[in-house]
Amino acid sequence: MDRSILRSRPRPAAALLAAVITTTAFCAADAVARSYPFGPRTRAVNDLGNQYVPFHAHLWDLLHGRADGGLLVNWQSGYGSSFLPDLGTYLSSPFALLVALFPRDEIDLAVYAVTVLKTACAGAAMAWLLLRLRPGRWWAAGALGAAYALCGWSLADASYNPMWLDGLIALPLLCLVGEWTLAGRHRLLGVLVVALAWIANFYTAYMATLGAGLVLLLRLWLTGLPRRRALAAAVRAAVTVALGVGLAAPLVTVIYVGTKHAYPGRVTHFAPVGADDLLARLLPATYGFGSPALYVGTTALLLALALPFHGAVPRRVRAGWSVLIVAVTLSMQWTPTHLAWHAFATPNGSPYRQAFVLCALLVIAAWHCLSYGPPGVRALGPAAGLLVLIAAVASRSALVRSVAWPVLLLAAAGALAGLALLARAGRPQAPPGRRRTVLALLAAVLLVTAQLGEATATSAVATRLRLDHLDDYAPWGTRQQRQADAIARVDGWPVYRTDPGREQTVGNDPLMVGGQGAQYYSSLTADVLSRTLTALGDGWTSRGRNLQSLDNAVTDAIFSVGARVHSPPDPHQRWNPQDHSPPTVSRQDVPPLVTVRPTRADAHTTVSAFGPSPYRNQEMLLGTRVYTVPRLTVSPATGRPPQPGDDGTALRIDAPARKATAPRPSLTARCAPGSQVYLWAPHYSGTARLTGTPAPGPTGRFTADAAKRAAMQPLGTVPASGAVRIDLTPSRAGTVPDGAVGCLDTTRLHAAVQRLKATGATKVSVTDGTVHAVLPAGSKGTAVLAAPRIAGWRCAAGDGPAAPAGQYYGLIAVPLDGSATSVTCTFHPPGLRLGAAAGGASLLLLALLGAVGAVRGRRGARRPAPHPSTTHPRERTPSAL
Repeated sequence: MDRSILRSRPRPAAALLAAVITTTAFCAADAVARSYPFGPRTRAVNDLGNQYVPFHAHLWDLLHGRADGGLLVNWQSGYGSSFLPDLGTYLSSPFALLVALFPRDEIDLAVYAVTVLKTACAGAAMAWLLLRLRPGRWWAAGALGAAYALCGWSLADASYNPMWLDGLIALPLLCLVGEWTLAGRHRLLGVLVVALAWIANFYTAYMATLGAGLVLLLRLWLTGLPRRRALAAAVRAAVTVALGVGLAAPLVTVIYVGTKHAYPGRVTHFAPVGADDLLARLLPATYGFGSPALYVGTTALLLALALPFHGAVPRRVRAGWSVLIVAVTLSMQWTPTHLAWHAFATPNGSPYRQAFVLCALLVIAAWHCLSYGPPGVRALGPAAGLLVLIAAVASRSALVRSVAWPVLLLAAAGALAGLALLARAGRPQAPPGRRRTVLALLAAVLLVTAQLGEATATSAVATRLRLDHLDDYAPWGTRQQRQADAIARVDGWPVYRTDPGREQTVGNDPLMVGGQGAQYYSSLTADVLSRTLTALGDGWTSRGRNLQSLDNAVTDAIFSVGARVHSPPDPHQRWNPQDHSPPTVSRQDVPPLVTVRPTRADAHTTVSAFGPSPYRNQEMLLGTRVYTVPRLTVSPATGRPPQPGDDGTALRIDAPARKATAPRPSLTARCAPGSQVYLWAPHYSGTARLTGTPAPGPTGRFTADAAKRAAMQPLGTVPASGAVRIDLTPSRAGTVPDGAVGCLDTTRLHAAVQRLKATGATKVSVTDGTVHAVLPAGSKGTAVLAAPRIAGWRCAAGDGPAAPAGQYYGLIAVPLDGSATSVTCTFHPPGLRLGAAAGGASLLLLALLGAVGAVRGRRGARRPAPHPSTTHPRERTPSAL
């Protein structure tokens, strides 16, 4: 690039360099770790595979017109869930739209590309900000911008939580907005930037806004503006943020209200990490899930440590940035301020999600140290000493592995040598002309090369260690394609639902492979949905927010599941049987989505009316007794009846015996021959198998712990003898509840289905947020829509007025008096009207302020300009502040 162009446009050059360094290091690290898409190891760990990739797949379907539902209701998950809160939580970033450019079967690659692009943009934004804060070498700003983008928080945490990366981009942009408010410029653009940041990801935007506010307060103090001007700038910034958040309110309020209706999940309490773990995360090639990832590269860390000792930097600047970094670090470790950083709710997972703010402050401090002139020995000496002290304290932490030391030594040597060369090139007695340029060029190459190698090693280590600490899932492949093809062949929505099946691949299979099932995993899983399906015998993980498919003939009839896919266990999970056979599909006759029950919905038909037995709860929803729940006996081999002092009446199943010849525990009962056997054991882990039958039945696989609940499983058909024997192979100690076995009379179930079909809707049409059903004339009682009664549904019978939908044991209910021949239910996301009102008010106020500013601008243009001698000396160049 021509040097004259670099001098005239340093910010674009720095931003481009930061993006190139970031992209190179990010992709090189995955190649070194042999991670997707550069190797055989999957990168779909934890929620990336379970939530984010499936939600992006659903977005792809929406953008291509292939999804069941729209922006308001997602009909594929949880038998019908509110989609706008999920959209705002996972998919509202403008970058997410880029997935539409990729093939559907390359959705994992699309999410990876979006992740790389977001990270690169974060580096570019920081490089631009650094040169806005202070002039300096463009390549140094680019390198430090990349250091921010490749910080530990980005590589260890946000790389598999891609929506958080919008906060990484938002922080430098919001700091730029703060600079604009100081100068009184770009007011409209500032509001739009704030709005876009909060729309893209309100969670990290909240933290970024707090961080940018702290930076602005420090900048106000450092500039030494008169009190009136400083107060005016602070007010402008507050108004800018308020208007921007107001414009984002239609989405933010929907998410906020959605969290109020969500299943509570796990409640955690914050416990700060020790000083050794805290300092360890400043070093390269360290990894830990529950500690703050503060790595910003050894060069940036050395510069930040050297800032207090750099004599060329004004004392006020040195003190201000140093104190701010210490204060933010302490705020991360103190519970009240920790809660303030996280919107007063302890995160359900990694607790230091605000760490990227401290990483940004370290990089900005490093830039202030460098932009006033490269630090000399008097500054780098104490900084190196502090780095040695940090390493000595961190060496006591288990987070520092052997690979960290050679990486740290090489990075420190490269950083010190590069800074020394740069300092020599900047001295007055340095060699003139070309030799000085060569020294500066060598320094730049050395610093950038050291940064690239260090960041690549750090990212590669984090990628490898994540696979050892978190669950992982295979990218799209043959298994998912076979499932999708099987569903496409039998899909009959909305006449009936097609469930992707009990043997799931990820937590949101319906979004990945199609169909309409119970399976659903989101931070916004509705409380009524989770409690209803749990009462019916369903299982879950993530403490109730990751609901599973329920393979049961009765619930299939209740929810109109007319087709069900049966796949072998996912072979990617090593503990599963390695069965690669293709999926099969079973069909059954089911009622329509809207049925009519003779009883009227009232306060006695809510979810709270369910009892402890899922078999009786299913019968309550079906309206017919179809189960026999026999008395059980447990073999005393290793299982045992409840003992005095045991909690509840569950049958205790001991841990598996060490001897392979030890007899297995078993359950025995008697049921009608030909009935179907189900086992409900929500707190049992292991397998269960029905024995003594002519043909072997399916093996039920159960998994339960503190965060998981096992789902009810079908085990086969009762033999002609009527004797039911279930052999258990436990993997750990657990319990089997009294009343765990249910024997389903399929004849009664068939009769119940025929009655519901005869009285149910004759035609059902479903659009995004509307369900319309035509009913037989004279229908009385309650029309029940086979969808969870989440907040926001309003229904009308016939031409009557719409009213909030009733509830029929957790499902949507509409009372009928015999005169209506149709039912229409419409969904309005809770919080949308309030958010729209706030957004409209913000837009109106923004237009008003714009009009007032335009009028003042015209009046000011007509007045003669004041003589320079009458201008306050501090007001002459506000943009230079």
